[in-house]
Amino acid sequence: MKRIFLTLATLSTVLLAIAYLLGWKLENTTDVARQSEVSEHILIAVAALVFAALVHALVLTYFMGTGRWMEETGEAYRLDGKWYGQNQSLKYRTVMAMVVCLTLLVLVGASGGAADPASAIGFEGWGAWSPVEIHLWLTSMTLALNLIVNVWEYRSIARNSRLVQQVLEEVRRIREEKGLPIAAG
Repeated sequence: MKRIFLTLATLSTVLLAIAYLLGWKLENTTDVARQSEVSEHILIAVAALVFAALVHALVLTYFMGTGRWMEETGEAYRLDGKWYGQNQSLKYRTVMAMVVCLTLLVLVGASGGAADPASAIGFEGWGAWSPVEIHLWLTSMTLALNLIVNVWEYRSIARNSRLVQQVLEEVRRIREEKGLPIAAG
């Protein structure tokens, strides 16, 4: 899972960075001649936001699956609940970081739509901050936070993988003691 996550998280970050850079170089978005650049930014940004959300959802699914497996394995083999407890602790700490990141991803998309002069939203900004400045600020913060959360998720996955390995070793030990067959692997 670590290698798969690392690949997907890297791709997600690269897509977000490309969308960021395409938006950064936009100047006069009301110029009809530049609409293809605006469209390119919007399409890549939406794809990047959706892909980033999917990467976070994959991590959540991983923790849900391994947590369920640890719970059922613990019950079947009467294991100490420490592994399941550690898994749950990792999951819930990671989920909180994901929720913040997903919220920011949604806000970036919404602020981007509001910053588009062709949008029917008619958002004027807040105080001295224009919609474009708000979108840029949110996007910068989200890009940085998404990278930090991806590192956090990777470390949590690595720690959880060690927990899974410990449970497997304990199950192997129990099965050997009882003379039960042990699956190769």
